[in-house]
Amino acid sequence: MSTNQRLRPITTEIKEEHLYIGGCDMVELADKYGTPLYVLDEETIRSMCREYKSAFRNYNNIHMIYACKAMCNLAVLKILSQEGFGFDTVSAGEIYTAYKAGVDMKRVLFNGNNKSAKEIERALEYGIGRFSVDNFYEAELLNSIALSKNTIADILLRITPGIECHTHDYIQTGQIDSKFGFDLSRTDEIINLIKVKYKNLNLKGLHAHIGSQIFETRSYYDEVEILIRELARIKEKHNLSLNEINIGGGLGVKYTLEDCPPSVEELASAVTKAMKKALDKYSIEEPVIYIEPGRSIISTAGVTLYKVGSFKKIPGVRKYVALDGGMADNPRPAMYQAKYTAEAANKMNNSETELVTLAGRYCESGDILIEKTELPRLEAGDIVCVYNTGAYNYSMASNYNRVEKPAMVLVNNSQSDMIVNRESLEDLIARENIPDRLR
Repeated sequence: MSTNQRLRPITTEIKEEHLYIGGCDMVELADKYGTPLYVLDEETIRSMCREYKSAFRNYNNIHMIYACKAMCNLAVLKILSQEGFGFDTVSAGEIYTAYKAGVDMKRVLFNGNNKSAKEIERALEYGIGRFSVDNFYEAELLNSIALSKNTIADILLRITPGIECHTHDYIQTGQIDSKFGFDLSRTDEIINLIKVKYKNLNLKGLHAHIGSQIFETRSYYDEVEILIRELARIKEKHNLSLNEINIGGGLGVKYTLEDCPPSVEELASAVTKAMKKALDKYSIEEPVIYIEPGRSIISTAGVTLYKVGSFKKIPGVRKYVALDGGMADNPRPAMYQAKYTAEAANKMNNSETELVTLAGRYCESGDILIEKTELPRLEAGDIVCVYNTGAYNYSMASNYNRVEKPAMVLVNNSQSDMIVNRESLEDLIARENIPDRLR
């Protein structure tokens, strides 16, 4: 079983009613570090990285780059760098985090549909390896800044391949009607500008991304076919031999028992088979492939611990169990109607259950973490563990209702280390000022 097909971190154990991950008692961690608490299992992260490398072992020209938007902090990027991954970044903040984590900046790609001049300047100063150019405005801006710095920017063109995946509308990115990338009808225009006018841009290849939380490997098969066909067409029309393609990421993970995402091996099989067929069909040389998993690398490794507080029972309707976190530390249920699985970390062997709704603490009726779930009869102070929260929870966390963001700990071999400190009340006002005229 591939790690992304698991509901829980690979080190999960039950000992005397308590949930253990990475050899650590989750109830003790909640007591030591407070709740809500993000917990990351190092072994699960490293296992997933190695599964990707193993799955693509038969393709010689493969580069793994982690999509930082899923979760980006110093410790996580350090682990991934040690596992041989590069990084797909979408902001100066992510680039700076990679730089401070000591990663090889030549293995960093800068992606995004509206990069600012300051972000581009910083990326060039740090010597990142690739820019994924998203639109005509960016091409002109990047060329101008590279010229002013007397340097050449190596680029990929991001295209929209016209593939729609069966996923939430907000996380589809490959369809024609998307804010990302060049429509295929416009690639000749941008290539002519690069050849004739934008002399400080060095075009290396093409980049496409078809979406997120993808359960259909056929989508990748179609994407590879389109990218290779476009490389062949560009070679014939423009006499340009581009030798890099970035197929993005998007492999799904298992949030609930009903979810059945493909394994990494199945993904690799679809990509390599599509590549072989397309290369034979269009008679071009084997390109370098970049693949940029994010969610599938980090999601299963993460859990969030909450403490139970108040209750509300509506006869004949439902029972609400309120937790001390919610949509500010995990906005995905409210944004995407995302579903999760939870267990009581201090009552793991309790067979008496009841149907409840896990509600968040925030002042929104839509702040519901899990609509319906069977859990042991909970009491105030019990610890609830929500699984598969490694991706897009910490990344999207906010201070809504003026609540401090949670801490994050890394667990491994029965050791826990704080990698993100819990915010304090003072942190909430640290960058605010009252004008003198109001005093």
